[in-house]
Amino acid sequence: MAHVLMRPADWKLSGFYMDWRGFQVFCRDTLPAGVPPGGDVPTIVLIHGFPTSTWDFQAIWPALGERHRVVAMDLLGFGFSDKPADFDYSIEQQTDLVDAVLSRMGVKRAITVVHDYGVSIGQEILHRQRTDGPARPWLSQGMLFLNGGLFPETHRARFIQKLLHSPMGWLIARLGNETAFYRSFAAVFAANTQPSAEELAYFWQLVSHKNGHRNFHRLIRYIADRRRRREDWLGALRDSPVPIRLINGLDDPVSGAHMVARYRELLGPVDCVELPGIGHYPQCEAPDAVTKGILEWVHTSVAYSHKG
Repeated sequence: MAHVLMRPADWKLSGFYMDWRGFQVFCRDTLPAGVPPGGDVPTIVLIHGFPTSTWDFQAIWPALGERHRVVAMDLLGFGFSDKPADFDYSIEQQTDLVDAVLSRMGVKRAITVVHDYGVSIGQEILHRQRTDGPARPWLSQGMLFLNGGLFPETHRARFIQKLLHSPMGWLIARLGNETAFYRSFAAVFAANTQPSAEELAYFWQLVSHKNGHRNFHRLIRYIADRRRRREDWLGALRDSPVPIRLINGLDDPVSGAHMVARYRELLGPVDCVELPGIGHYPQCEAPDAVTKGILEWVHTSVAYSHKG
């Protein structure tokens, strides 16, 4: 099915801002047609990756939203949200943001779909849910992982990511430009599912908004967070309090087939939808397959209560 790209400017108009600790966080919250505000329908939360934004999900959002409330936010430092230069961009802080925003939106339970950087937030959510239980401000009823570094030992960081994570990262971020972004970003897509020139331009608009690309060396600290929290986050997968599914583009050079192999090695039989010929952004490269994988799982594999 052909998908019409929504311009970032229109995406922004369809959302709103919420204050968190004095920062402005861009959010999007939609209900199925005919459902009034406050209507009780199942909720899907989408958490994006590095270095992009909620716009990553624009191709799958309409189908997910036909029967579900769909909620997402640009994490701090990303997309249309504020991009402070003096913030501690830890995964723990970003998870605090997710908790606060969803609580203020009135989300009590939801299926959670996470990608790339977002998979670490997903693991932290599961870890907190294991330890805090019902005391959390909201509860995930199922966690669906798209391509991302679930295990630090399988995360094959790109050369540019290694440079950004180095002591010279601040300089690399300052020297970054549109041409360099196009080249490095397209390299994580599969050979036959490359982003169009229009898509690349839209991605760049979002990452460079408020000079966000100059913050990449701060945002990249998630690599260290994954190493530091490996055992906690592995435990969250092994003893997850909710069902888990993985949808993975196998041709992803960062977290593709090799990550799936490690996933099975550490966790045994797992629920995994493998997408050959697809790279690091399956929701962009194969939106129909990803939508199907999400909705089938939600409808048939997850005990899904929306009471209370």
